[in-house]
Amino acid sequence: MDRNRELLERLWPTDDQLALSAEAEHELRAEDYVLEMPQSGERIVGRDRMRAMQQEYPAPPSIQILRITGAGDHFVVLGRSDYSGDIYYVANIVEFKDGRIARETRIYGSPFDPPEWRAKYAE
Repeated sequence: MDRNRELLERLWPTDDQLALSAEAEHELRAEDYVLEMPQSGERIVGRDRMRAMQQEYPAPPSIQILRITGAGDHFVVLGRSDYSGDIYYVANIVEFKDGRIARETRIYGSPFDPPEWRAKYAE
């Protein structure tokens, strides 16, 4: 099995709901790690800054990992985050460098009701 996939599956298991561990993640990130969140325009540079942000987070969400897909140095982690009842689906693009997480781009979306016209196509 791909070493990077194993790392992601240990960090974010798909068979359980979890709250993220700032310390566990810190050890797996590259020193020059970058997190980008396009919806908010935020860019956090450096694994120490990311850990500090996580440690200060007032009410971390619970996260259910739905799927991890990819190979080599590029993966997508799909998840469902619950922020005290506010639900967001997350597509997290994860890039590795030298066996560490070097970059993440997190895209958040709220659930919505599908339009009626599409009902005949959906299961």
